[in-house]
Amino acid sequence: MSRQVIGGARLASIAFVASGLWLYAPTLAKLARDWWTIPDYSHGLIVLPLAIALIWRRRRELARTNPSPSAYGLLIVVASLLLLMIGTLGAELFLTRVSLLAFVAGVVVFLFGWVHLRMLAFPLALVALTIPIPAIVISRLTLSLQLCASTMAEALLGVVRIPVLREGNVLVLPNATLQVAEACSGIRSMTALLTLALVIARFSDTRWFPRAVIVLSAIPIAVVVNGLRVAAAAIGARWFGAAAIEGAVHEILGWVMFLVAFVLMAARARAVGGHIPRPEPTSP
Repeated sequence: MSRQVIGGARLASIAFVASGLWLYAPTLAKLARDWWTIPDYSHGLIVLPLAIALIWRRRRELARTNPSPSAYGLLIVVASLLLLMIGTLGAELFLTRVSLLAFVAGVVVFLFGWVHLRMLAFPLALVALTIPIPAIVISRLTLSLQLCASTMAEALLGVVRIPVLREGNVLVLPNATLQVAEACSGIRSMTALLTLALVIARFSDTRWFPRAVIVLSAIPIAVVVNGLRVAAAAIGARWFGAAAIEGAVHEILGWVMFLVAFVLMAARARAVGGHIPRPEPTSP
């Protein structure tokens, strides 16, 4: 490939990156602010550096792959810009953020080709799971998950012989009343567990079926672990009072249950035949 062609490709890449940063600067700033201020999406602060590290790790493979630019990438870029316009005019943050990922994918296809996009698909998928879920989706699923968590907690409390009366998503104990609020439904933490499942699946097996099983198992595991969390909170309220499980204790309980979910997904990875290999050293 001639130096003129390589130089032209670099200039085009710089132009696309510069225009993308200019167009999506407000979207990026608001997304970063949400990662910082919304606990349910704080995993984005870890996922973004992880995605960048994964791309950097494959930099030599990307450089060795011959570019095969496709005009379809330009169509994807145009579609993403239209989506950005619609989302901006309609004040719909989700659309503008999806547009950002589509823009990145379109630029990669237009400048380098579909093979390069396939090589970058996993990091892009991780970043996609850090985008906050639209409120309309949350509102439709929250009530069902609240009832599921409270029902599971009621059954578990019966097993340990703690008297409880469930009224919808409210658990009435002899000395306290607990409500499974929207924040305790588990739907928002499900995206973090799906992200974790993707990472486990990516590094535990090379076959598509075990990977799919691991990722799909994140949903029932999230539901079960959330039910366990509500039951544990109810047991703590029964023994020590409702005030004892508020504040820092409530946060610590959430982190403990997230670790439980990680252990369950790692066990699921081993059950389907996978193993988590040690990373191979890379030459400088």
